[in-house]
Amino acid sequence: MGKFLGPGLGSAVIGAVLGVVAVFGVTAAVQENSRPQIDRSGNADSSLLNQVEYGSR
Repeated sequence: MGKFLGPGLGSAVIGAVLGVVAVFGVTAAVQENSRPQIDRSGNADSSLLNQVEYGSR
C-alpha cells in the first residue's frame, strides 16, 4: 500500500492545483470588464431629454 500512497497523494495535489488554476484562468478570461460603446447615432432633434414622444401632441 505504501507503494501507491506517495504517487496517489502527489497526483491528487497536482490535480487540485491544476483545477484551481483552470477555474481562475477561465474566469479571468471570460469576465467582462470594459464599458460598452454608446450608440449616439440617433437624431437629437427627435427626442426631448431622451424621452420618447409618441405622435404629435
